[in-house]
Amino acid sequence: GLDVQKKAIDWGCKLAGCTVHFVTEGVDEGPIIIQAAVPILDDDTAETLAARILVQEHKIYPRAVQLFAEGRLRVGGRRVFIDSAKPDGETIISPS
Repeated sequence: GLDVQKKAIDWGCKLAGCTVHFVTEGVDEGPIIIQAAVPILDDDTAETLAARILVQEHKIYPRAVQLFAEGRLRVGGRRVFIDSAKPDGETIISPS
């Protein structure tokens, strides 16, 4: 959405992040493949928050493409299931 990082800061959110999802007819309505979140720091601006989120986007987009290319994604209704997902110990990215 527009100005989403500024809104997250203004609304007192503790986390902000990014999502990779399948594309459907609706905007941002596809089943979620992978997400990442970062903490919103007390001194964050929309720009500093967006920069930290971008780092996570650069991690999860290739991961989502890899999972898709490996045929490991299965959609069931609104949910995406990852075949043989192996957690890597990080809690910021789900699934790993």
